[in-house]
Amino acid sequence: MEPMTETQAEPTLVLDKQAAPPEQPGRGALSAVLRAPIQTRTWKELAYLITAFVLGCLAVCYLFFGFGGGLYASIFLVGIPLLALVLLGGRVWGRIYRALCRVLLDTPVEAPPPFDRQRGLFGFLKSAFTDRASWRATLFLLAQVALGVVIGYLALIVVAMVVFIAISPIPWALFDPVNVDENGVERHSLMQFGSFYVDSWPRVLGVAALGVVGCFALPWLVRGVCHLHRLLTVWLLAATVRDRQLVELRASRRAAVEDAAATLRRVERDLHDGTQARLVTIAMALGRAEERIAAGGDATDLIADAHASSKEALTELRELVRGIHPPALELGLGPALETLTARSAVPVELRVHLPQRPSPAIEAIAYFSVAELLTNVVKHAHADRAWVSVLPDSLRTIAVTVRDNGIGGVLPPAESAQAGGSGLAGLAARARAVDGTLTVHSPAGGPTVVTILLPKGDPQ
Repeated sequence: MEPMTETQAEPTLVLDKQAAPPEQPGRGALSAVLRAPIQTRTWKELAYLITAFVLGCLAVCYLFFGFGGGLYASIFLVGIPLLALVLLGGRVWGRIYRALCRVLLDTPVEAPPPFDRQRGLFGFLKSAFTDRASWRATLFLLAQVALGVVIGYLALIVVAMVVFIAISPIPWALFDPVNVDENGVERHSLMQFGSFYVDSWPRVLGVAALGVVGCFALPWLVRGVCHLHRLLTVWLLAATVRDRQLVELRASRRAAVEDAAATLRRVERDLHDGTQARLVTIAMALGRAEERIAAGGDATDLIADAHASSKEALTELRELVRGIHPPALELGLGPALETLTARSAVPVELRVHLPQRPSPAIEAIAYFSVAELLTNVVKHAHADRAWVSVLPDSLRTIAVTVRDNGIGGVLPPAESAQAGGSGLAGLAARARAVDGTLTVHSPAGGPTVVTILLPKGDPQ
């Protein structure tokens, strides 16, 4: 194939410019107004208003009979559990409205944490009456009395009237409506405005034209009301910042407990399969040596084997202790990382500047995180150099950064967990356990930069 010259490419370039002229701002706005009545969004939002009006009427009955009946029955103490159940029913209403907001308003709303019930009747009542999500959902239902019923009713009436005016020539011609004016004269009129009767084709078509123009304005009325619904749903039915922090705290605590349990299982397995077996071997060798010496034989080889096995057992114990809490951390995070990076198979440039020493727990998390990240660099990054830095990020946090010049393409912790990996997800969970964060920047081709922000002290 012959290469295309600049002369051959020029006509195509000119045609492309002529085929896609820049759109004028006024023309785009007019096009949006003309398309609005037939857009799917308009019909979905209108369906939401109708559904919200019906649900608002049901919510009025629910609040009136539920809380009214519960307050009346509370005289006999039966109403107190009834009030608790009515209050918790607000969660069901919230679930319905969040689903409507997601399906008809195309706005997903994050659900609050599930109801945390305490044991026993009094525990249940205390949990119900202190459940913030239930109270917020009940407040949302009260707001729906005004927004969903009153404002929704007025909006739907306006929509119905404008549409009826737009199609008024059809019933005026088919049904022959007759009105009698104040003078007793019959008029072929479908509607009147004071003393003005729409009783002729010019008047009917003129009024219908106003209705058609109004139909192009109705979508913006519907969108305005639905926007208020959307704001109210997000404000009262979505998970709050406190809810998200509570969920993250529970997840981090669960991850910390699982990590501690996994560490205990690993220590138990290493002691049972490694050190314990080696100590049994030493005991048996010394026992045979004792028997051989008692029989007048030479047990030098058995004693030498026991001595060598004892050295290996001590080495395994040191490695095991280093996996629980590295002895180098007694001198600080800097010397511990110097020892760690010196043993790395990939050359590592280390930079540590900590004017204030972090707490022991934070130092341990930083040390083990760097150790695992350097292991990943050696195994997966195909890098020939790495950089580790531990620097203050603010007055209360430190930034632990591990960078390599490898192939990149590392998945973030959430995607890594979904793909079956546990390394970065475990490090992220360990950081969240102390209110820290882990971020990954790893484009294809590298470099990969993993940053862990940790507090200087233990979390409160």
